[in-house]
Amino acid sequence: MKEYTKEELKEIYRTRRNALAREMRSRSVGAVVFIDSEEHREPAVPYYTNHPSDAVLIIFSDGYTVLVPWDENLARQQAQYDKLVPYTRYKNKDIDAILAVLNVCYTHGENSRVELPPYLTYPTYLKFIDALASYDCRCKEDGLHQFVVESRMIKDEYEIECTREAARVGDLIINEIEKKVRKGTIRTETDVALLIEKKLREHGCQRTGFDTLAAGPSRSFAIHAFPGYTAAQWPAQGLSILDFGVVYNGYTSDTTLTIAKGPLTSAQEKQLELVQKAYDECLALYTPGRPIMEAAKKADSVFAAAKRKMPHTLGHAIGLEIHEQPRVSPRTAPEVLFKPGMILTCEPGLYDVEIGGTRLENDVLITETGNEVITHSRIIRID
Repeated sequence: MKEYTKEELKEIYRTRRNALAREMRSRSVGAVVFIDSEEHREPAVPYYTNHPSDAVLIIFSDGYTVLVPWDENLARQQAQYDKLVPYTRYKNKDIDAILAVLNVCYTHGENSRVELPPYLTYPTYLKFIDALASYDCRCKEDGLHQFVVESRMIKDEYEIECTREAARVGDLIINEIEKKVRKGTIRTETDVALLIEKKLREHGCQRTGFDTLAAGPSRSFAIHAFPGYTAAQWPAQGLSILDFGVVYNGYTSDTTLTIAKGPLTSAQEKQLELVQKAYDECLALYTPGRPIMEAAKKADSVFAAAKRKMPHTLGHAIGLEIHEQPRVSPRTAPEVLFKPGMILTCEPGLYDVEIGGTRLENDVLITETGNEVITHSRIIRID
């Protein structure tokens, strides 16, 4: 991955905050508040500051940014902001911290309108209203917080590079898994899950994007097997699934491979063929300007022709979160289009208690002229 200088990173985050500030001015909002805590994870905090978690973030309409982190040392090491105020100064009380910042920095906002997070509970919202009585507080589902969600749909150069690196490491792990499976040195679901944990850290990644799902033939009928992995044999004769992602600089990959270990039944062979067919035909529709719902409807039609039904959507965007907007669903509004800079999964799958499960998932970057598959998961056949 390209090495970014401190000044380049500073400009990347400043550019994102300035885009939000322009939108704030167009809506006549003086300040917007984001709260990341155990109660609600808020990806806007790392998106605008590179601080990973547990902080209050206030951005004013001139772009001035105040970060109130729980971990002051970590924030000073890696976060991007104009002013840092330790959370402990306010005994870790978000309302007190927000009121103090607004009172000190209010001149950076063009007015006293403050947009609060829409995920506040109603009792908490009332507490904010009382504490911030001198401010015109708003809380809207379609407000600036939604603008942030929509902004994050289109990845900038840095986000694409981080996701590419996560994808590269994920591919290395997939190749290692295939090699070890063929040698017989991976024998259980736990073996493969722990291998992923070890290898991702060896290659500079931070963590898995979600709990790894490794399911042998006795459990692969589940879309998301529970528990995520056990001591059961993996792979065994039949269809085994592995769903995992790795995180680099906050950005995750998301891949699913199926291992088909023979001999297989005719029903299992048919299921493999159907999933591969759906994947190939749907991937061709991941192109700029095309309604996203068309790809999802194509998957449904492929399976319906064989009198099968996929029990989940075809895909979703990825980024700082494993499931981001937009979703690749037949229920996605027709005006929602694939756009350059989006990174979405394509993951058709079929599941049956007798046959087992099959899913093929890769991450797809929408380009100006088509798409680029940046991961290389696959159906792996073992004799």
